[in-house]
Amino acid sequence: MHFLLVIACIVIPSLGVDLPSHTAKCLHLPEDREWPTSHEWKQLNTSVGGRLIAGLPLAHACHGTEYDHAQCQQIQANFTLPLTYYQDPVNVMSPYWLNDTCDPLTSQNASCVLGNMPSYAINVQDAKSVQAGLKFAQRKNIRLVIKNTGHDYIGRSNGKGSLSLWTHNLKTMQIINYKSSAYTGKALKAGAGVQFFEANQFAADNGVRVVGGYCPSVGMVGGYIQGGGHGPLASSYGLAADNTLEFEVVTVDGRHTVASPTQNSDLYWALSGGGAGTYAIVLSATVKAHQDGPTAGAAFEFENTDENTYFAGIGAFHQWLRSATKVPGFASSWGFNNQAFQLNVATLTNGTQKDMETVMAPLLKSLKALNITVLQYAAKSYDNYHAQYEAYTFPPEIYATNNSLGGRLIPGTLIDNNLSGLIETYKTVVKDSSFYNRISGISVNVTHARVGNTAASNSVLPAWRDALITLNFGVGFSPDADSAELQASQVKVNQWQTLFRNLTPGGGAYMNEATFDDPTWKEDYFGSNYNRLLKIKQKYDPKFVLWQHTSVGFDAYWQLDGRGALCRVKS
Repeated sequence: MHFLLVIACIVIPSLGVDLPSHTAKCLHLPEDREWPTSHEWKQLNTSVGGRLIAGLPLAHACHGTEYDHAQCQQIQANFTLPLTYYQDPVNVMSPYWLNDTCDPLTSQNASCVLGNMPSYAINVQDAKSVQAGLKFAQRKNIRLVIKNTGHDYIGRSNGKGSLSLWTHNLKTMQIINYKSSAYTGKALKAGAGVQFFEANQFAADNGVRVVGGYCPSVGMVGGYIQGGGHGPLASSYGLAADNTLEFEVVTVDGRHTVASPTQNSDLYWALSGGGAGTYAIVLSATVKAHQDGPTAGAAFEFENTDENTYFAGIGAFHQWLRSATKVPGFASSWGFNNQAFQLNVATLTNGTQKDMETVMAPLLKSLKALNITVLQYAAKSYDNYHAQYEAYTFPPEIYATNNSLGGRLIPGTLIDNNLSGLIETYKTVVKDSSFYNRISGISVNVTHARVGNTAASNSVLPAWRDALITLNFGVGFSPDADSAELQASQVKVNQWQTLFRNLTPGGGAYMNEATFDDPTWKEDYFGSNYNRLLKIKQKYDPKFVLWQHTSVGFDAYWQLDGRGALCRVKS
């Protein structure tokens, strides 16, 4: 890949340069005297088989002496597309964390620095390369982060002056016959770098299907599973974390081991919903593989031709969801702004076209009674899940990354008791002059009764079990937004997140689609599981080598200083 720079090409200041020293209570940055020497980085590169990569600003070819017109045009054209980021070892698809430190749309003479992105990355191929990275980071007192695809909006995969473990190229997949006290049947063992467009195709080719996300470019095993993981099949089989049988991991002390309900069971519990990049480095996960079969789909939209009627239609849709989600295998993805509402896809596993039409009929009747014209409605059945998924899901290359994202889980009881309050909050958001994108919702039914497990099975946020909808909303901005605009977008998203939090006291949010600076992050992202998760964190990572925003123990050991270095908050 043209943007990768091998360690042998890196120029590092010699020890003769008068660099500042920094306190031993802080992790070192490149400008510190204690930063590893060129020779030490070369030794690390040798130990990982030449797979150490120097981090480069994404738009380095657009600035300074490295300017390359053709490369710059390419990055300008693809700056907001996921593919740009998941093929890059250090950069993440979050403009807020990129922080306008190297913008491809500014002049050639504009500043271009790494900013919040890692200084180096190890292209992880096996446990040994992870062990080498762990040992080096701890011995040299530098920050360590983990990056898979870079679908990260809360700053977990980046860090100034850090060494990144880049797991994206762990692409192995295998269908196995799995047997344990908890589950016997087909399973998919997938490397940490496997993405859903790969997993779904592989599963279909083998006559099975696995729980995955609506976005095909998301990594299966990283933040998705470890954060809970919703998707079209969640209402059929549970969240991704509910389907995980075991993890292959490297612990912070360098042990290459397995975490399952019978081996390192506390670590397994934490990894199954307690947040990614916190307890151990995951190399692969083994998940339940379910028998494939016909899957029905449906979609439609309606426009805002009259405000009262339009929002009455959105209210009718929410009331219908209360009954529709009780149908086994039904799920939906939808969204709206102030112009139109779209049901992007309704999914009914093991259903026919007629079955889907039966589920949809009460909603269509309600909308007709409101004199709402439904546009482009169609229901159809497909031979298998992958065919249905491909028919309704946008290809990975068209999803835009230029937005700030927030979210909230909406319990079904809110629809019963305060639908009017929810609708008024929707109006406040979509009428906001800052609003550029849309409110999006995913309907779910992942109660313990539906999934077939208990609260003790894993560390999934308890609020998921009562949720009807996982809601997300974002402020979109232009690709050339400056840091002030990025800051303002984050402030706005937090204001909206607070509005929805006030509607749902004691609830929560999907940690992968929420804000990094949520003041009630412990309650919202971990709930009653937090204290147990913290004990597990302290057991497996007592020195908090793995640290990130809003992760368990985030405020217990480190804090960022004004330079961007991690410094101890207690000894």
